[in-house]
Amino acid sequence: MQWANIRLFAVHFWRNATAPKSFYLLFLIFILLTAYSAVSGIKNHNTQNNIRQEHQVKARQSWEANPDKHPHRMAHFGTFAFRIHPTLGIFDYGLESFTGSTVFLEAHRQNSVNFSEATFSTGMLRFGELSLALLLQLVLPLVLFFTGFSSVAKDKQNGTLKILLSQGATWKEILFGKSIGLFAISLLFFIPILLVVIITLLLFEPSELNDFRWLRLFIIGISYLIFLFMISSITVIVSAISNAPKNALLRLLGIWLLLVILLPKSAQAMGNYWFPTPSKLAFQSAIEKEVIQKGDSHNPNDPHYNHLRDSVLTVHNVSKVTDLPFNYSGFVMREGEKITATLYRKHQAKLVNIYKNQNDITRFSSFVNPFTAIKLISMTMSGTDFSSYMDFQDKADDYRYQLAQTMNELQMEYISPKKESGSEGKSHVVEHEHWEDFQDFRHKPIAFTSSVKEAFPALLSILFWAVGTIFLILFISKRAKAI
Repeated sequence: MQWANIRLFAVHFWRNATAPKSFYLLFLIFILLTAYSAVSGIKNHNTQNNIRQEHQVKARQSWEANPDKHPHRMAHFGTFAFRIHPTLGIFDYGLESFTGSTVFLEAHRQNSVNFSEATFSTGMLRFGELSLALLLQLVLPLVLFFTGFSSVAKDKQNGTLKILLSQGATWKEILFGKSIGLFAISLLFFIPILLVVIITLLLFEPSELNDFRWLRLFIIGISYLIFLFMISSITVIVSAISNAPKNALLRLLGIWLLLVILLPKSAQAMGNYWFPTPSKLAFQSAIEKEVIQKGDSHNPNDPHYNHLRDSVLTVHNVSKVTDLPFNYSGFVMREGEKITATLYRKHQAKLVNIYKNQNDITRFSSFVNPFTAIKLISMTMSGTDFSSYMDFQDKADDYRYQLAQTMNELQMEYISPKKESGSEGKSHVVEHEHWEDFQDFRHKPIAFTSSVKEAFPALLSILFWAVGTIFLILFISKRAKAI
């Protein structure tokens, strides 16, 4: 196998493929789609972040504007946590439109994240949004299929292939050369998108100093290059094993439908069938049932808290809670918050484990579907996947728990222990300066190492496909026929 011949076949394929005017029309349409996707992505990013940051500021102002008040009332007054839209979300929207961005934080309750785009949109959103990543994942492979379907089949049909082989060319040189030529054409479409993303990252200031955005983009770029080379090689291989160009095109379209529509939908259906999720009502009912069994902090006659009260009185050697050196009601609320948070996190972990099992079906299907692999890598490294959403939800709940417990500790320390209940009057309030002391919620993006860990199976599968494609070319080169 001579590299000079491979280069010759690659250049020849490039010239033939880019000669028709229809190719430039196709390229122009793709560039227009790229421009539209980039503008809409940047506009959506700016709009979403401006809205979320504005309302985060308003939520903080509302929190600090509270007058002197009972701390437990402040715990129930609560605040909001808003998720910042990641900068690479301009490139790949991922699950951003479905997962929500806002959660209300209050004592004793773990609310769900709300206000997703899907809740305000029609069912058309299920078909996806036109993003830069979608162009590379779905549209560009079709462009390569239509550009390269006749790369070998046409030469086989008109007899050119027999002449090439009789003059000393080998199947390896032909297949590798045409694959490289088609891959070079794919770069014409890929480079403009990459430049748009790079310029966007340069224009937007990082939300965090260590968000690893450039390393994330590097992994995304390398993964797409491998993906495009693999698509180019598969196109040439299918053309080589087909007797006519039309047969090659039909096979490639069938592969596209199988890998883009049928397999992903089948993986999702199997995940939902094997690992069914409980309804929201069943999930909340299970938590409330365990809370009642464990102990209800708002029930003065609850057995658990009666026993707790007796223990506390014994330890401090007093007969009444009003003789304790701290506010007993705040102590009970602190204990109740600990119990409800522990029970919620236990059930939440079970629910998340079900979702992860469902997602694992899709993740490991990437070893038989490269389109799934590149989609998972793209979403995960862009910070718009399920793990990024769960990271925000966990951080928001941690903040909620700290807020509730801080208010409970203020109640224990500053509310007179001589008052067993009630929240009215000057003796039952603390100064409003304490509200300002509690730091505001600031969303930090998911750690880079967590994203790499989540994307590892997909990264491994894309490398597997790259190596497998090369071996497939070598295998076909030994069995392909010129007729």
